[in-house]
Amino acid sequence: MSGLQGMTRYSGLFRIGFAGVIWGTIPLFVRMLEVSPFIVVFWRVAFGAAAVLVYLLVTRKMGELKRLDRRTVLALVAVGALLAANWVLFFGAFSLTQVAVVELVSYTGPVFVAALAPLIGKERYDRRIVLPLVLALGGTALIIGLGGLSLGTGGSYLGAGMAFCTALAYCGLMLTGKRLLGSISAPVLALGEYVVATILLSPAVSILPGPSSAKEWGALATLGVVHTTVAILIFFSGLRLVRADHAAVFTYAEPVTAVIFAAVFLAEPLGWVTAVGGAAVVAAGILVARMAPTTGMEAPAPVAEGPPDAAA
Repeated sequence: MSGLQGMTRYSGLFRIGFAGVIWGTIPLFVRMLEVSPFIVVFWRVAFGAAAVLVYLLVTRKMGELKRLDRRTVLALVAVGALLAANWVLFFGAFSLTQVAVVELVSYTGPVFVAALAPLIGKERYDRRIVLPLVLALGGTALIIGLGGLSLGTGGSYLGAGMAFCTALAYCGLMLTGKRLLGSISAPVLALGEYVVATILLSPAVSILPGPSSAKEWGALATLGVVHTTVAILIFFSGLRLVRADHAAVFTYAEPVTAVIFAAVFLAEPLGWVTAVGGAAVVAAGILVARMAPTTGMEAPAPVAEGPPDAAA
């Protein structure tokens, strides 16, 4: 692997991990809300779409929207619908079962990505990813699942099932997003997702009660601008530069940092189990970062932020 390719890959992994750290603060803001998950997701994607639109206007990249073909538009509609379903299920699961159950079950998503990426995409199966995945999944289980999987009621089982569906939806979003980023830029992909999700969830606004305080509006705006637009643009810019399965491991930065932030800001204790689990996840990330692409595998070169020249 050349020095330039190595720096590009490290940059991609760093961006993905940094996005995970941002997402790790989501529970801090969710604790401020007392509204339906449909309302939470609607305002999250609505604020997100507005922020991306402003970004495209400021950077004078609105012309990219005119170059979208029918096939890409249909793909964006499908991804937007999947995104809406994913987030509604994720936030809804928290009201039915324990946080540990939701986090652990939903974070089987990266495992599905690693298993299916070689089958769906053009990437060859990399057996070296097995150990990091085991470390990452095992560490996450230690941090948020040890002693927390007592499903005692029907609602708890429903919540666990919803969390499992978010894992499958995440897998679809990751793999589809990776393909779309080969022809469109990250801001355009994000805008398409958010606009479609906003339209699909708009009926909920007229039926369900919305936020009632400045604190709730502030939390929703932060979830929409910072956790949705800023974090996802960072994530997509990193995803363009690395394999999908390697990127999946670095998304485990989210549950690790979520536990740390909960300990610091929500007075949830940080014990030895969390420390051991966090060390396992960090070790998984280091192993992935040190993996040089093997012969015949994807060795991504730098990719411009805009879509590639059609003439090329």
